Amino acid sequence: MARRDADPKSIRDVLGAFVEKNKLQKGIDKVDVAEAWRDVMGPAIVKYTTQIKLDGDRLIIQLSSSVLREELSYGKEKIQRNLNEELGREIIKKVILR
Repeated sequence: MARRDADPKSIRDVLGAFVEKNKLQKGIDKVDVAEAWRDVMGPAIVKYTTQIKLDGDRLIIQLSSSVLREELSYGKEKIQRNLNEELGREIIKKVILR
């Protein structure tokens, strides 16, 4: 039978340890980035977004509108900065629009 730890721990610490032990952070980051994209960019741009993919530290966004892709390409650094701010840490180092 497993022995209980006498020191009480917060749920946040226990879940953090579980995520780290099972190497789940990458999957959680992918979900968080997709949600941040929807929150930061708004429904008008999300309507033209066909795919959101986090590949390491690169965010790859597939858009159905070439005009929108061109417009967003001028502000990629700002998009990256806003997404990282929404996520609370620097996950994205490069934004790629396709």
